[in-house]
Amino acid sequence: MLPRAALNNSDGAKLRRSFFRRGAEVVAPDLIGCTLVRTINSVRRAARIIETEAYVGPHDLACHASKGRTKRTETMFGPAGYAYVYLIYGMYYMLNIVTSHEGDPQAVLLRAALPLDGWKVDISGPGKLARAFGVTLADCGLDMTGEDFYIVKRMHDKPGIIITPRIGVDYAGEWKHAPLRFLDAC
Repeated sequence: MLPRAALNNSDGAKLRRSFFRRGAEVVAPDLIGCTLVRTINSVRRAARIIETEAYVGPHDLACHASKGRTKRTETMFGPAGYAYVYLIYGMYYMLNIVTSHEGDPQAVLLRAALPLDGWKVDISGPGKLARAFGVTLADCGLDMTGEDFYIVKRMHDKPGIIITPRIGVDYAGEWKHAPLRFLDAC
């Protein structure tokens, strides 16, 4: 079990839904340095987010919403602060958080994190991160401002951030070059 002190900054503030009611390109870098927390079977795990990608709506050809509103993307069209989970290559779950406002399908993919408090796990990629936090398709639509799965405000000043194009979106035309991937520079 993770000590409570490791989960909170000085005021112990979880991110509220209002944090996510902004564009994905604003939320994605603001998540760098924040702490992702999940409790499963009374075991609490936490990790500092170090890499994210923004998907900015239907005009973004790398965004799932570019194909329109479907059963798969329905969560993205809903309110901010909910998990959008999908399966890629038939084997890896991807954890995204819906941003912006209802009807404007944007999301931030959590790509990598650093485990905290002696948790020995490799979460250096989005599939590994989702697996370590026990994320499955059943979590699609889960409230990420709830009690068992949430994000805590960063404990220190905003870290230096490196901005690059996203990974694995060569199919997205001009959008494959969009600088929407954010990494902790430390």
